[in-house]
Amino acid sequence: MKVTVSGYYGFGNTGDEAIALAITRELRQRHVTPLLLSNTPEETARTYGCDSEPRMQPAAVLGALLRSQVLLSGGGGLLQDKTSARTLTYYLAVIRLARLLRRRVVVFNQSVGPLSPAGGRRVAAALRGVHVIVRDRGSVETLAALGVTAELGGDPALLLAPTPGLTRDAGRVIVAPRGDVTDATDHLRDVVRRLRQEGRHVTALSFMPDHDDPAARSLEANEVLSTRDPQVALDAIARSGYVIGVRLHAVILAAASGTPFTGVAYDPKVQGFCTDAGAPAHPTSLDPIEVADEALRRVLPDWAAIEDMRVRAARSFSLALGR
Repeated sequence: MKVTVSGYYGFGNTGDEAIALAITRELRQRHVTPLLLSNTPEETARTYGCDSEPRMQPAAVLGALLRSQVLLSGGGGLLQDKTSARTLTYYLAVIRLARLLRRRVVVFNQSVGPLSPAGGRRVAAALRGVHVIVRDRGSVETLAALGVTAELGGDPALLLAPTPGLTRDAGRVIVAPRGDVTDATDHLRDVVRRLRQEGRHVTALSFMPDHDDPAARSLEANEVLSTRDPQVALDAIARSGYVIGVRLHAVILAAASGTPFTGVAYDPKVQGFCTDAGAPAHPTSLDPIEVADEALRRVLPDWAAIEDMRVRAARSFSLALGR
């Protein structure tokens, strides 16, 4: 069986590449051949040892779907029109094409929204009769309000594991900013200053180098780690004692590695994950004293809830493949 995977792959975003890594590994373990639609298909094929086609070439997308039995739309936060209506148009068009070709279509472990009223109507129409699996309870509620039934899964990146044999240092804290959330960056600079005054070693982790590097450098941390490699990011997190993340996959990889974390909810998907995980989350106008205190005390999430997410993420592959 071959499965086409539609998402935000090949753009140098470590979070989405973590999803790609997890999905390709899990599909191969189930003797399924993954085909990722990517912005950089040659690099994607080389990195993950899978088939890949250019995501913006209609003939290539059509050919990928013709060679596949299933389309997984996801993971990630694809069905939203906050960034632009074109984003939503693209992902819905891939779904519609797959349905026209009578392929099995599954919305796979996405977060849904934010959506404008018009965007919500478009999503509801496109997903009628589609198997929908989302990664947080907030997305279940968002879709229910649109008349779409969704099943709760989990982010595939929760299934990734750190390199064996790493040693954790409780005195290390990772802070992962996002380049376009400047109000949070200003407050995080104060958080970093407080943590360093308390003797913590702070690493500013840039998840999307072209986008996040200036924000990471501005935090005045002990060091900056800029990477597109999800395993490098996961291992750095696994060696640390706490994570403060604006980037969603900073906190998801923290959960995957057993590292406590705090989220900065620039988007509902961050709040949704932290709520489901029983972890603290703050608005972008966060209180630096409060957030630094959480890191110093190493406030724990609900590890049982995170394990439930991991189990749902694994089970979602069988559900998506119809097995």
